[in-house]
Amino acid sequence: MEEIQIRTDFIRLDALLKYAGLTGTGGEAKSVIQEGMVLVNGTVCESRGKKIFPGDKVSFAGADILVTGDHAADK
Repeated sequence: MEEIQIRTDFIRLDALLKYAGLTGTGGEAKSVIQEGMVLVNGTVCESRGKKIFPGDKVSFAGADILVTGDHAADK
């Protein structure tokens, strides 16, 4: 499982897919999400604006991502 660290409180699902390199564009991310191809914490998610927080797990196209937070930013 790959870990992706974010420095904000959350990241939108479509932005995460693009940031992680799982899709090439935001439009592609939107499409695969709306087609029900993305799982968030084991459940199909069709909302591209879904807020993904540290501790959430996202799965797409055989890749599993664990989102982690940047605790150094809190200091």
